[in-house]
Amino acid sequence: MRAVAVVTGGLLLIGGTVLVVVADQQRVDSLDEARAAVTRAEENLDATRDANYLLAEKLTALRATIAEQETELSDTTGFLR
Repeated sequence: MRAVAVVTGGLLLIGGTVLVVVADQQRVDSLDEARAAVTRAEENLDATRDANYLLAEKLTALRATIAEQETELSDTTGFLR
């Protein structure tokens, strides 16, 4: 009976150790996935930021053109030409 208890206890100890190792590996895998997702998000953010800067430059140029056109339209006497 004592031998059965020792074998059962040993199996439970080995099983518990395996569960801890598997859970730790899953945690490590999850952390790696989270880091990869953060890296992808940062890359997307950088790309979006660059695109926004280009669009802001175009918008500034368009606003300057509109301002010039409004000035020309508001000059009813023709002195500015």
